[in-house]
Amino acid sequence: MHRILVLDTIAQEGLDLLDAAQDVQYEVRTGLKGEELRKSLDEFDGAILRSGVKITADSLVGNTKLRALVRAGVGTDNIDKASATRRGIVVMNTPAGNTLSTAEHSFALILALSRNIPAANQSLVEGRWDRKSYMGTQVAGKTLGIVGMGRIGREVASRALAFEMKVVSFDPFLTEEQATALGVRLCPTFDEMLPQLDYLTVHTPLTPETTGLLNLGNLDLVKPGLRVINAARGGIYANDALIEGLKSGKLGGVALDVYEEEPCTDNPLFGMPNVVCTPHLGASTEEAQTQVAVEGIHLLLNYLRNGEIRHAVNVAALDPKTLDELRPFLDIAYRLGLLLCQWHGGGVNKVSLHYRGEVAGRDTRMLNNAFCAGLLHRAIGDDVNVINADMLARERGIDLTEQKSREMTAFASSITAEVSGDGSSVRASGAPLGLKMPRLISIDNHRLEAFLDGTLVIFGHTDVPGIIGQIGNVFGRHQVNIAQMAVGRDSDSPGGTAIGVLNLDTPPGPEAIQELTAISGVQTAKRIDLPATGQLPYWLS
Repeated sequence: MHRILVLDTIAQEGLDLLDAAQDVQYEVRTGLKGEELRKSLDEFDGAILRSGVKITADSLVGNTKLRALVRAGVGTDNIDKASATRRGIVVMNTPAGNTLSTAEHSFALILALSRNIPAANQSLVEGRWDRKSYMGTQVAGKTLGIVGMGRIGREVASRALAFEMKVVSFDPFLTEEQATALGVRLCPTFDEMLPQLDYLTVHTPLTPETTGLLNLGNLDLVKPGLRVINAARGGIYANDALIEGLKSGKLGGVALDVYEEEPCTDNPLFGMPNVVCTPHLGASTEEAQTQVAVEGIHLLLNYLRNGEIRHAVNVAALDPKTLDELRPFLDIAYRLGLLLCQWHGGGVNKVSLHYRGEVAGRDTRMLNNAFCAGLLHRAIGDDVNVINADMLARERGIDLTEQKSREMTAFASSITAEVSGDGSSVRASGAPLGLKMPRLISIDNHRLEAFLDGTLVIFGHTDVPGIIGQIGNVFGRHQVNIAQMAVGRDSDSPGGTAIGVLNLDTPPGPEAIQELTAISGVQTAKRIDLPATGQLPYWLS
Protein backbone atom coordinates (compact mmCIF):
# COMPACT_ATOMS: atom_id res chain seq x y z
CA MET A 1 0.00 0.00 0.00
CA HIS A 2 1.45 3.34 -1.09
CA ARG A 3 1.09 6.24 1.35
CA ILE A 4 0.79 9.76 -0.09
CA LEU A 5 0.86 13.08 1.78
CA VAL A 6 -0.97 16.12 0.40
CA LEU A 7 0.83 19.17 1.80
CA ASP A 8 -1.16 21.98 0.16
CA THR A 9 -4.73 22.41 -0.98
CA ILE A 10 -5.12 20.89 -4.45
CA ALA A 11 -8.08 20.62 -6.81
CA GLN A 12 -10.74 18.08 -5.89
CA GLU A 13 -10.12 16.24 -9.15
CA GLY A 14 -6.67 15.26 -7.85
CA LEU A 15 -8.11 13.98 -4.57
CA ASP A 16 -10.72 12.03 -6.52
CA LEU A 17 -7.90 10.12 -8.23
CA LEU A 18 -6.47 9.21 -4.83
CA ASP A 19 -9.90 8.14 -3.56
CA ALA A 20 -10.30 5.84 -6.57
CA ALA A 21 -6.86 4.21 -6.18
CA GLN A 22 -7.21 0.85 -4.40
CA ASP A 23 -3.50 0.65 -3.59
CA VAL A 24 -3.20 4.10 -1.96
CA GLN A 25 -3.71 5.60 1.46
CA TYR A 26 -3.47 9.37 1.66
CA GLU A 27 -3.76 12.18 4.15
CA VAL A 28 -4.17 15.92 3.70
CA ARG A 29 -1.99 17.89 6.14
CA THR A 30 -1.66 21.53 5.17
CA GLY A 31 0.33 24.32 6.78
CA LEU A 32 3.09 22.06 8.11
CA LYS A 33 6.52 23.40 8.95
CA GLY A 34 9.50 22.71 11.18
CA GLU A 35 9.63 19.49 13.15
CA GLU A 36 6.01 18.65 12.38
CA LEU A 37 6.77 18.75 8.65
CA ARG A 38 9.94 16.66 9.06
CA LYS A 39 8.15 13.92 10.99
CA SER A 40 5.23 13.87 8.57
CA LEU A 41 7.45 13.49 5.50
CA ASP A 42 9.09 10.42 7.05
CA GLU A 43 5.71 8.66 7.28
CA PHE A 44 4.89 8.66 3.56
CA ASP A 45 6.20 7.22 0.29
CA GLY A 46 5.34 10.33 -1.71
CA ALA A 47 4.11 13.87 -1.24
CA ILE A 48 2.48 16.50 -3.43
CA LEU A 49 2.67 20.24 -2.74
CA ARG A 50 2.18 23.63 -4.32
CA SER A 51 4.05 26.76 -3.23
CA GLY A 52 2.74 27.05 0.33
CA VAL A 53 5.12 24.57 1.98
CA LYS A 54 8.90 24.87 1.92
CA ILE A 55 10.88 21.60 1.88
CA THR A 56 14.27 22.55 3.33
CA ALA A 57 17.30 20.44 4.15
CA ASP A 58 16.07 20.30 7.76
CA SER A 59 12.72 18.95 6.54
CA LEU A 60 14.47 15.85 5.19
CA VAL A 61 16.95 15.16 8.01
CA GLY A 62 16.83 11.46 8.91
CA ASN A 63 14.23 10.67 6.25
CA THR A 64 14.35 7.02 5.22
CA LYS A 65 10.91 6.51 3.68
CA LEU A 66 10.04 9.31 1.24
CA ARG A 67 10.66 8.37 -2.41
CA ALA A 68 9.11 11.20 -4.40
CA LEU A 69 8.08 14.86 -4.13
CA VAL A 70 5.80 16.36 -6.75
CA ARG A 71 5.31 20.09 -7.16
CA ALA A 72 1.85 20.78 -8.58
CA GLY A 73 3.19 23.62 -10.71
CA VAL A 74 6.34 24.60 -12.55
CA GLY A 75 8.71 26.18 -10.04
CA THR A 76 10.49 23.98 -7.51
CA ASP A 77 12.22 26.82 -5.66
CA ASN A 78 10.45 25.81 -2.45
CA ILE A 79 12.12 22.37 -2.49
CA ASP A 80 15.76 21.88 -1.52
CA LYS A 81 16.57 19.70 -4.53
CA ALA A 82 20.15 18.97 -3.49
CA SER A 83 18.98 17.59 -0.14
CA ALA A 84 16.20 15.61 -1.79
CA THR A 85 18.63 14.11 -4.29
CA ARG A 86 21.08 13.24 -1.52
CA ARG A 87 18.25 11.37 0.20
CA GLY A 88 17.39 9.55 -3.03
CA ILE A 89 14.08 11.38 -3.47
CA VAL A 90 12.83 12.07 -6.99
CA VAL A 91 11.58 15.64 -7.43
CA MET A 92 9.07 16.13 -10.23
CA ASN A 93 6.98 19.06 -11.39
CA THR A 94 4.04 19.66 -13.74
CA PRO A 95 5.47 22.01 -16.36
CA ALA A 96 2.56 21.96 -18.77
CA GLY A 97 -0.38 22.29 -16.39
CA ASN A 98 -0.30 26.05 -15.82
CA THR A 99 1.47 27.12 -19.02
CA LEU A 100 -1.50 28.80 -20.68
CA SER A 101 -2.80 30.40 -17.49
CA THR A 102 0.57 31.93 -16.66
CA ALA A 103 1.09 33.14 -20.23
CA GLU A 104 -2.36 34.73 -20.22
CA HIS A 105 -1.73 36.44 -16.89
CA SER A 106 1.60 37.79 -18.13
CA PHE A 107 -0.10 39.28 -21.13
CA ALA A 108 -2.92 40.62 -18.97
CA LEU A 109 -0.25 42.50 -16.96
CA ILE A 110 1.21 43.89 -20.20
CA LEU A 111 -2.21 45.21 -21.20
CA ALA A 112 -3.01 46.47 -17.70
CA LEU A 113 0.20 48.52 -17.71
CA SER A 114 -0.41 49.81 -21.22
CA ARG A 115 -3.93 51.03 -20.55
CA ASN A 116 -3.67 51.97 -16.83
CA ILE A 117 -6.58 49.66 -16.07
CA PRO A 118 -6.16 49.22 -12.28
CA ALA A 119 -5.65 52.95 -11.60
CA ALA A 120 -8.52 53.94 -13.88
CA ASN A 121 -10.82 51.47 -12.14
CA GLN A 122 -9.79 52.85 -8.74
CA SER A 123 -10.57 56.39 -9.86
CA LEU A 124 -14.15 55.38 -10.59
CA VAL A 125 -14.39 53.56 -7.27
CA GLU A 126 -13.35 56.85 -5.63
CA GLY A 127 -15.99 58.79 -7.59
CA ARG A 128 -13.72 60.49 -10.17
CA TRP A 129 -14.11 60.60 -13.95
CA ASP A 130 -10.58 61.44 -15.09
CA ARG A 131 -9.93 60.25 -18.64
CA LYS A 132 -6.94 62.56 -19.28
CA SER A 133 -4.91 61.14 -16.39
CA TYR A 134 -5.03 57.64 -17.79
CA MET A 135 -3.88 58.08 -21.36
CA GLY A 136 -2.48 54.72 -22.46
CA THR A 137 -0.37 53.28 -25.26
CA GLN A 138 -1.15 50.55 -27.75
CA VAL A 139 1.03 47.46 -27.84
CA ALA A 140 0.87 46.99 -31.62
CA GLY A 141 4.19 47.96 -33.17
CA LYS A 142 6.02 47.88 -29.82
CA THR A 143 8.98 45.59 -29.06
CA LEU A 144 8.63 42.96 -26.38
CA GLY A 145 11.70 41.29 -24.92
CA ILE A 146 11.28 37.78 -23.53
CA VAL A 147 13.91 36.18 -21.32
CA GLY A 148 13.44 32.41 -21.39
CA MET A 149 11.74 30.72 -24.32
CA GLY A 150 10.42 27.63 -22.65
CA ARG A 151 6.76 26.63 -22.73
CA ILE A 152 5.45 29.82 -21.11
CA GLY A 153 7.82 32.14 -22.95
CA ARG A 154 6.74 30.69 -26.27
CA GLU A 155 3.05 31.09 -25.44
CA VAL A 156 3.64 34.72 -24.48
CA ALA A 157 5.51 35.24 -27.75
CA SER A 158 2.64 33.83 -29.81
CA ARG A 159 0.18 36.17 -28.10
CA ALA A 160 2.47 39.15 -28.59
CA LEU A 161 2.78 38.36 -32.30
CA ALA A 162 -1.01 38.10 -32.53
CA PHE A 163 -1.14 41.65 -31.09
CA GLU A 164 1.30 42.73 -33.83
CA MET A 165 4.20 43.26 -31.45
CA LYS A 166 7.83 42.69 -32.40
CA VAL A 167 9.46 40.05 -30.22
CA VAL A 168 13.11 39.84 -29.22
CA SER A 169 14.32 36.91 -27.13
CA PHE A 170 17.28 36.12 -24.92
CA ASP A 171 17.73 32.42 -24.22
CA PRO A 172 21.15 30.72 -24.26
CA PHE A 173 19.56 27.42 -25.34
CA LEU A 174 17.56 28.78 -28.26
CA THR A 175 19.12 28.45 -31.71
CA GLU A 176 18.76 30.92 -34.55
CA GLU A 177 16.74 28.35 -36.49
CA GLN A 178 14.33 27.84 -33.58
CA ALA A 179 13.95 31.59 -33.08
CA THR A 180 13.14 32.08 -36.77
CA ALA A 181 10.56 29.29 -36.65
CA LEU A 182 8.92 30.99 -33.65
CA GLY A 183 8.87 34.36 -35.40
CA VAL A 184 11.17 36.05 -32.88
CA ARG A 185 14.59 37.64 -33.14
CA LEU A 186 17.38 36.24 -31.00
CA CYS A 187 19.66 38.52 -28.98
CA PRO A 188 23.06 37.22 -27.80
CA THR A 189 23.01 38.87 -24.35
CA PHE A 190 20.48 40.36 -21.98
CA ASP A 191 22.23 43.73 -21.79
CA GLU A 192 22.31 44.04 -25.59
CA MET A 193 18.55 43.51 -25.65
CA LEU A 194 17.66 46.26 -23.15
CA PRO A 195 18.05 49.38 -25.39
CA GLN A 196 15.68 47.86 -27.96
CA LEU A 197 12.69 47.13 -25.75
CA ASP A 198 9.41 48.81 -24.94
CA TYR A 199 8.33 45.87 -22.75
CA LEU A 200 10.30 43.20 -20.90
CA THR A 201 8.97 39.94 -19.45
CA VAL A 202 10.88 37.05 -17.86
CA HIS A 203 10.01 33.34 -17.87
CA THR A 204 12.93 31.56 -16.23
CA PRO A 205 13.62 29.88 -12.89
CA LEU A 206 15.38 31.87 -10.19
CA THR A 207 19.03 30.82 -10.44
CA PRO A 208 22.33 32.50 -9.57
CA GLU A 209 22.47 33.60 -13.21
CA THR A 210 18.97 35.13 -13.24
CA THR A 211 18.93 36.67 -9.76
CA GLY A 212 18.98 40.46 -10.14
CA LEU A 213 19.02 40.17 -13.93
CA LEU A 214 17.76 43.75 -14.14
CA ASN A 215 19.70 45.79 -11.59
CA LEU A 216 21.14 49.21 -10.82
CA GLY A 217 24.21 48.29 -12.86
CA ASN A 218 22.37 47.89 -16.16
CA LEU A 219 19.40 50.19 -15.53
CA ASP A 220 21.04 52.93 -17.60
CA LEU A 221 20.96 50.65 -20.64
CA VAL A 222 17.17 50.48 -20.85
CA LYS A 223 15.18 52.41 -23.37
CA PRO A 224 13.42 55.24 -21.46
CA GLY A 225 9.86 54.26 -20.61
CA LEU A 226 10.47 50.49 -20.55
CA ARG A 227 7.65 48.57 -18.92
CA VAL A 228 8.76 45.42 -17.06
CA ILE A 229 6.65 42.40 -16.15
CA ASN A 230 7.50 39.46 -13.88
CA ALA A 231 5.13 36.52 -13.44
CA ALA A 232 7.96 33.99 -13.08
CA ARG A 233 9.95 34.23 -9.84
CA GLY A 234 10.56 37.05 -7.39
CA GLY A 235 14.13 38.30 -7.35
CA ILE A 236 14.80 38.19 -11.10
CA TYR A 237 14.46 41.97 -11.03
CA ALA A 238 16.28 43.77 -8.22
CA ASN A 239 13.69 45.69 -6.21
CA ASP A 240 15.94 48.74 -5.72
CA ALA A 241 16.43 48.98 -9.49
CA LEU A 242 12.65 48.93 -10.06
CA ILE A 243 12.08 51.69 -7.49
CA GLU A 244 14.92 53.85 -8.84
CA GLY A 245 13.79 53.27 -12.42
CA LEU A 246 10.25 54.42 -11.66
CA LYS A 247 11.42 57.49 -9.75
CA SER A 248 13.88 58.54 -12.46
CA GLY A 249 11.50 57.85 -15.35
CA LYS A 250 13.79 55.20 -16.86
CA LEU A 251 10.96 52.75 -16.32
CA GLY A 252 7.48 53.52 -17.56
CA GLY A 253 5.81 50.85 -15.48
CA VAL A 254 6.29 47.74 -13.38
CA ALA A 255 3.93 44.76 -13.15
CA LEU A 256 4.66 42.00 -10.65
CA ASP A 257 2.90 38.78 -9.78
CA VAL A 258 5.78 37.27 -7.76
CA TYR A 259 8.01 38.42 -4.91
CA GLU A 260 11.22 37.36 -3.20
CA GLU A 261 9.34 36.44 -0.04
CA GLU A 262 5.73 35.25 -0.20
CA PRO A 263 3.18 35.99 1.10
CA CYS A 264 4.13 39.63 0.51
CA THR A 265 1.93 42.43 1.86
CA ASP A 266 4.57 45.10 2.41
CA ASN A 267 6.65 46.30 -0.52
CA PRO A 268 7.79 49.84 -1.42
CA LEU A 269 6.41 49.30 -4.93
CA PHE A 270 2.85 48.84 -3.69
CA GLY A 271 0.97 52.07 -4.30
CA MET A 272 3.61 53.69 -6.52
CA PRO A 273 2.34 55.24 -9.78
CA ASN A 274 2.49 53.01 -12.87
CA VAL A 275 2.75 49.85 -10.81
CA VAL A 276 0.41 46.86 -11.10
CA CYS A 277 0.81 44.07 -8.55
CA THR A 278 -1.10 40.82 -8.07
CA PRO A 279 -0.68 38.14 -5.36
CA HIS A 280 0.90 35.33 -7.40
CA LEU A 281 -2.13 34.67 -9.57
CA GLY A 282 -0.33 33.33 -12.65
CA ALA A 283 -1.55 29.77 -12.17
CA SER A 284 -4.70 30.71 -10.28
CA THR A 285 -7.31 29.55 -12.72
CA GLU A 286 -9.70 26.67 -12.23
CA GLU A 287 -8.32 25.00 -15.34
CA ALA A 288 -4.68 25.28 -14.30
CA GLN A 289 -5.28 24.06 -10.75
CA THR A 290 -7.22 21.07 -12.01
CA GLN A 291 -4.54 20.20 -14.55
CA VAL A 292 -1.58 20.46 -12.17
CA ALA A 293 -3.37 18.47 -9.46
CA VAL A 294 -4.38 15.68 -11.83
CA GLU A 295 -0.98 15.61 -13.54
CA GLY A 296 0.85 15.68 -10.20
CA ILE A 297 -1.12 12.77 -8.76
CA HIS A 298 -0.53 10.74 -11.93
CA LEU A 299 3.21 11.42 -11.65
CA LEU A 300 3.24 10.20 -8.05
CA LEU A 301 1.16 7.09 -8.71
CA ASN A 302 3.11 6.08 -11.82
CA TYR A 303 6.43 6.41 -10.02
CA LEU A 304 5.35 4.56 -6.88
CA ARG A 305 3.66 1.80 -8.86
CA ASN A 306 6.10 1.08 -11.66
CA GLY A 307 9.11 3.39 -11.37
CA GLU A 308 8.11 5.72 -14.20
CA ILE A 309 9.95 9.06 -13.93
CA ARG A 310 8.58 12.03 -15.90
CA HIS A 311 9.26 15.76 -15.55
CA ALA A 312 11.94 15.11 -12.93
CA VAL A 313 14.22 18.03 -12.09
CA ASN A 314 16.94 15.96 -10.39
CA VAL A 315 17.20 12.72 -12.37
CA ALA A 316 16.85 11.42 -15.93
CA ALA A 317 13.32 10.65 -17.09
CA LEU A 318 12.32 7.00 -17.50
CA ASP A 319 9.04 5.70 -18.88
CA PRO A 320 7.93 2.14 -18.03
CA LYS A 321 8.94 0.75 -21.43
CA THR A 322 12.43 2.27 -21.21
CA LEU A 323 12.77 1.11 -17.61
CA ASP A 324 11.94 -2.47 -18.60
CA GLU A 325 14.44 -2.32 -21.46
CA LEU A 326 17.17 -0.87 -19.21
CA ARG A 327 16.47 -3.10 -16.21
CA PRO A 328 18.96 -5.86 -17.16
CA PHE A 329 21.69 -3.26 -17.73
CA LEU A 330 20.85 -1.38 -14.52
CA ASP A 331 21.22 -4.69 -12.68
CA ILE A 332 24.57 -5.44 -14.36
CA ALA A 333 25.92 -1.93 -13.72
CA TYR A 334 24.94 -2.18 -10.06
CA ARG A 335 26.56 -5.61 -9.66
CA LEU A 336 29.74 -4.45 -11.40
CA GLY A 337 29.92 -1.57 -8.92
CA LEU A 338 29.57 -3.98 -6.00
CA LEU A 339 32.16 -6.33 -7.45
CA LEU A 340 34.82 -3.73 -8.25
CA CYS A 341 34.44 -2.02 -4.87
CA GLN A 342 35.38 -5.31 -3.20
CA TRP A 343 37.96 -6.41 -5.78
CA HIS A 344 39.77 -3.06 -5.57
CA GLY A 345 39.51 -2.90 -1.79
CA GLY A 346 40.82 0.66 -1.35
CA GLY A 347 39.89 4.28 -1.84
CA VAL A 348 38.52 5.16 -5.27
CA ASN A 349 38.84 8.55 -6.97
CA LYS A 350 38.19 7.70 -10.60
CA VAL A 351 35.58 5.66 -12.48
CA SER A 352 35.52 4.98 -16.21
CA LEU A 353 32.51 3.32 -17.84
CA HIS A 354 32.50 2.00 -21.40
CA TYR A 355 29.24 0.98 -23.08
CA ARG A 356 29.45 -1.23 -26.16
CA GLY A 357 26.88 -2.40 -28.67
CA GLU A 358 23.16 -1.69 -28.50
CA VAL A 359 23.26 -0.27 -24.96
CA ALA A 360 25.57 2.51 -26.20
CA GLY A 361 22.63 3.99 -28.10
CA ARG A 362 20.62 4.54 -24.92
CA ASP A 363 20.58 7.30 -22.33
CA THR A 364 23.22 5.92 -19.98
CA ARG A 365 22.92 8.44 -17.16
CA MET A 366 20.82 6.06 -15.07
CA LEU A 367 23.32 3.27 -15.74
CA ASN A 368 26.12 5.50 -14.45
CA ASN A 369 24.08 6.08 -11.30
CA ALA A 370 23.37 2.36 -10.92
CA PHE A 371 27.10 1.57 -11.07
CA CYS A 372 27.87 4.27 -8.49
CA ALA A 373 25.09 2.89 -6.27
CA GLY A 374 26.85 -0.48 -6.28
CA LEU A 375 30.27 1.07 -5.80
CA LEU A 376 29.14 3.03 -2.72
CA HIS A 377 26.68 0.52 -1.27
CA ARG A 378 29.08 -1.13 1.18
CA ALA A 379 30.07 2.28 2.54
CA ILE A 380 26.64 3.91 2.66
CA GLY A 381 24.12 1.06 2.60
CA ASP A 382 20.57 1.56 1.42
CA ASP A 383 20.93 5.34 1.68
CA VAL A 384 22.51 5.26 -1.79
CA ASN A 385 20.31 4.58 -4.79
CA VAL A 386 19.93 5.30 -8.47
CA ILE A 387 18.73 8.85 -7.75
CA ASN A 388 21.50 10.13 -5.50
CA ALA A 389 24.48 7.90 -6.36
CA ASP A 390 26.12 10.28 -8.83
CA MET A 391 25.88 13.20 -6.37
CA LEU A 392 27.25 11.12 -3.49
CA ALA A 393 30.12 9.89 -5.66
CA ARG A 394 31.06 13.43 -6.66
CA GLU A 395 30.88 14.57 -3.05
CA ARG A 396 33.46 11.92 -2.26
CA GLY A 397 35.79 13.23 -4.95
CA ILE A 398 35.12 10.44 -7.45
CA ASP A 399 35.50 11.58 -11.06
CA LEU A 400 33.30 9.63 -13.50
CA THR A 401 33.77 9.49 -17.26
CA GLU A 402 32.01 7.42 -19.88
CA GLN A 403 32.64 6.19 -23.41
CA LYS A 404 30.26 4.69 -25.93
CA SER A 405 30.84 2.46 -28.92
CA ARG A 406 28.12 0.95 -31.11
CA GLU A 407 30.54 -1.76 -32.23
CA MET A 408 29.52 -5.17 -30.87
CA THR A 409 31.88 -7.77 -29.44
CA ALA A 410 30.82 -11.34 -28.68
CA PHE A 411 27.75 -9.89 -26.93
CA ALA A 412 25.09 -7.60 -28.36
CA SER A 413 25.67 -5.22 -25.44
CA SER A 414 28.26 -5.03 -22.70
CA ILE A 415 29.38 -2.69 -19.93
CA THR A 416 33.03 -2.33 -18.92
CA ALA A 417 33.96 -0.48 -15.74
CA GLU A 418 37.33 0.52 -14.36
CA VAL A 419 37.92 2.02 -10.94
CA SER A 420 41.15 3.59 -9.77
CA GLY A 421 42.58 4.94 -6.55
CA ASP A 422 45.30 4.41 -3.97
CA GLY A 423 47.74 3.60 -6.76
CA SER A 424 45.84 0.68 -8.29
CA SER A 425 43.18 0.04 -10.92
CA VAL A 426 40.81 -2.87 -11.49
CA ARG A 427 38.54 -3.56 -14.41
CA ALA A 428 35.56 -5.79 -15.15
CA SER A 429 32.97 -6.29 -17.88
CA GLY A 430 29.43 -7.60 -17.72
CA ALA A 431 26.77 -8.53 -20.24
CA PRO A 432 23.22 -9.90 -20.10
CA LEU A 433 22.55 -13.48 -21.12
CA GLY A 434 18.84 -13.42 -21.77
CA LEU A 435 16.74 -11.00 -19.75
CA LYS A 436 17.57 -11.98 -16.17
CA MET A 437 21.01 -13.61 -16.30
CA PRO A 438 23.82 -11.11 -15.75
CA ARG A 439 27.24 -12.48 -16.63
CA LEU A 440 30.79 -11.46 -15.77
CA ILE A 441 32.67 -11.67 -19.09
CA SER A 442 36.08 -10.30 -18.15
CA ILE A 443 38.07 -9.15 -15.18
CA ASP A 444 41.34 -7.22 -15.37
CA ASN A 445 41.45 -7.96 -19.12
CA HIS A 446 41.14 -11.73 -18.61
CA ARG A 447 38.24 -13.05 -20.69
CA LEU A 448 35.92 -15.58 -19.07
CA GLU A 449 32.24 -16.17 -18.36
CA ALA A 450 30.91 -16.46 -14.82
CA PHE A 451 27.66 -15.93 -12.98
CA LEU A 452 27.44 -12.39 -11.59
CA ASP A 453 25.52 -13.32 -8.46
CA GLY A 454 25.83 -14.87 -5.03
CA THR A 455 29.15 -15.56 -3.31
CA LEU A 456 32.23 -15.41 -5.52
CA VAL A 457 35.89 -15.97 -4.88
CA ILE A 458 38.19 -14.34 -7.40
CA PHE A 459 41.82 -15.44 -7.43
CA GLY A 460 44.79 -14.41 -9.52
CA HIS A 461 47.36 -17.10 -10.16
CA THR A 462 50.12 -18.43 -12.39
CA ASP A 463 48.70 -20.52 -15.22
CA VAL A 464 50.41 -23.82 -14.35
CA PRO A 465 49.10 -27.33 -13.56
CA GLY A 466 47.95 -28.25 -10.09
CA ILE A 467 46.67 -24.93 -8.76
CA ILE A 468 42.99 -25.52 -9.50
CA GLY A 469 43.15 -28.89 -7.77
CA GLN A 470 44.72 -27.39 -4.65
CA ILE A 471 42.01 -24.72 -4.53
CA GLY A 472 39.35 -27.42 -4.75
CA ASN A 473 40.96 -29.27 -1.88
CA VAL A 474 40.92 -26.15 0.31
CA PHE A 475 37.20 -25.67 -0.15
CA GLY A 476 36.59 -29.38 0.32
CA ARG A 477 38.27 -29.25 3.72
CA HIS A 478 36.09 -26.27 4.68
CA GLN A 479 32.89 -27.92 3.45
CA VAL A 480 32.25 -25.23 0.82
CA ASN A 481 30.74 -26.51 -2.41
CA ILE A 482 31.88 -24.99 -5.72
CA ALA A 483 28.84 -24.43 -7.95
CA GLN A 484 30.77 -23.19 -10.98
CA MET A 485 34.27 -22.20 -11.97
CA ALA A 486 35.57 -20.02 -14.81
CA VAL A 487 39.19 -19.28 -15.63
CA GLY A 488 40.55 -16.60 -17.94
CA ARG A 489 44.09 -16.42 -19.27
CA ASP A 490 45.98 -13.27 -20.22
CA SER A 491 47.08 -14.94 -23.47
CA ASP A 492 46.39 -18.00 -25.62
CA SER A 493 49.42 -19.83 -24.24
CA PRO A 494 49.80 -21.47 -20.80
CA GLY A 495 52.35 -20.36 -18.29
CA GLY A 496 51.32 -16.73 -17.95
CA THR A 497 48.90 -15.19 -15.49
CA ALA A 498 45.26 -16.17 -15.11
CA ILE A 499 42.24 -15.21 -13.07
CA GLY A 500 39.71 -17.66 -11.72
CA VAL A 501 36.18 -16.99 -10.58
CA LEU A 502 34.39 -19.47 -8.32
CA ASN A 503 30.67 -19.37 -7.63
CA LEU A 504 30.12 -20.94 -4.20
CA ASP A 505 27.01 -22.37 -2.57
CA THR A 506 28.02 -21.08 0.88
CA PRO A 507 30.29 -18.22 1.92
CA PRO A 508 33.82 -19.29 2.90
CA GLY A 509 35.37 -18.02 6.12
CA PRO A 510 38.55 -15.95 6.29
CA GLU A 511 40.60 -19.06 7.11
CA ALA A 512 39.74 -20.61 3.75
CA ILE A 513 40.76 -17.43 1.92
CA GLN A 514 44.05 -17.36 3.84
CA GLU A 515 44.76 -20.95 2.80
CA LEU A 516 44.15 -20.01 -0.84
CA THR A 517 46.66 -17.18 -0.74
CA ALA A 518 49.22 -19.54 0.85
CA ILE A 519 49.14 -21.81 -2.23
CA SER A 520 52.30 -21.40 -4.32
CA GLY A 521 51.40 -19.61 -7.54
CA VAL A 522 48.27 -17.85 -6.14
CA GLN A 523 48.98 -14.11 -6.00
CA THR A 524 45.67 -12.91 -4.59
CA ALA A 525 42.28 -14.23 -3.55
CA LYS A 526 39.22 -12.30 -2.43
CA ARG A 527 35.70 -13.17 -1.47
CA ILE A 528 33.08 -11.08 -3.31
CA ASP A 529 29.49 -10.87 -2.05
CA LEU A 530 26.81 -10.09 -4.64
CA PRO A 531 23.00 -10.28 -4.57
CA ALA A 532 21.46 -13.67 -5.24
CA THR A 533 20.08 -14.61 -8.64
CA GLY A 534 17.13 -12.35 -9.47
CA GLN A 535 17.54 -10.27 -6.32
CA LEU A 536 17.29 -6.59 -7.22
CA PRO A 537 17.99 -3.48 -5.12
CA TYR A 538 14.84 -1.90 -3.73
CA TRP A 539 15.01 0.99 -6.22
CA LEU A 540 14.95 -1.42 -9.16
CA SER A 541 12.55 -4.09 -7.97
